Amino acid sequence: MSNLFSGINARFRGGSAKPSGPQKSPTSSTASQPPPPETSSQGSQSSASLAPKVPPLPNSPSLAQTIGMDESSGAVASDDLISAYHLPRPLPLWLNAQYAKHIVKGNFMTLSARPKTVEQGEWIAHQVVEHYRNLWNFVRVLHEKEDDGSSICNSTSCPRMSAGANHSFTWLNRNREPVELPASEYMTLMQRWISGKIDDTNIFPTDPSGVSYSHNSAITTTPLSQLTNPGEPEWIGKRSGFPDKFVDICQMIFRQMFRVYAHLYWAHFTEPFYHLNLEKQLNSCFSHFVLTATALDMLKPAELEPMQPLIDLWAANGTFPPESKAYEYANLRAGERLLQLSGVSQ
Repeated sequence: MSNLFSGINARFRGGSAKPSGPQKSPTSSTASQPPPPETSSQGSQSSASLAPKVPPLPNSPSLAQTIGMDESSGAVASDDLISAYHLPRPLPLWLNAQYAKHIVKGNFMTLSARPKTVEQGEWIAHQVVEHYRNLWNFVRVLHEKEDDGSSICNSTSCPRMSAGANHSFTWLNRNREPVELPASEYMTLMQRWISGKIDDTNIFPTDPSGVSYSHNSAITTTPLSQLTNPGEPEWIGKRSGFPDKFVDICQMIFRQMFRVYAHLYWAHFTEPFYHLNLEKQLNSCFSHFVLTATALDMLKPAELEPMQPLIDLWAANGTFPPESKAYEYANLRAGERLLQLSGVSQ
């Protein structure tokens, strides 16, 4: 992944990487240190853990219900799984298999799997920093100024932080009240918040003397039960100096990064990423992100909902291997239908 972005700045300075002439968006198949942000999609629902008390909202249907699946038996109740997602027509370009390809080939699980000798907390911390770096290379493209001083993602083009018509996200202000913000402002605040967490040595310790290694039962002679003090609370990363809330903080960071990715796909996949010939880089980083986040339990199935159709497609076309959690969370029949609409035979 380290070389994926070497040409981004050059391409941006040089203009579009697509052929010259009138820019026309491609068409898809007919079948598009502030308080921590912690709000949900589906009508901008607020997190109960951080937001002030508000009247309860109606219960949203589960994803299984949304796609017409019987939750008890797992049987599909409807043949038209695609319409159950309430996708716009024509479908977004990124749901066409021809534009959902990657710049690299291979099994991304090899990048997501923790080496046996690396302690779990250290591995999660590494993944947080790596995926944050990847994501903000794309966000930086959105923040580039045009000749008139405006940016591609602005308060006019993206008046709220959203992922399509069905999902939007709010920010908690200083009074911990959920407020809607333009997507560009939301992402700037989120960048400051995540950077503040990563730079906080109380959360992400950087002292090399505090690094621990995972115990390998094949080479250690000390029983694992004797390596910790009986009766003391345990948590992931404790032996490497990470705090007890470390996993909760990392889950929140992954959740916010996912929301930014969702906005990039729904609002900016064609302009600027397709026009700059960067769609494969975006796909590569996002699929790696999803595999890692699900493998480490940083994201739950319900949180993937804004991008569920693309996850289905990648499971159906083999991007996500069957042994991955991302594959487990996918609806293969919906993915296969998307492949059919793209003219791809299985």
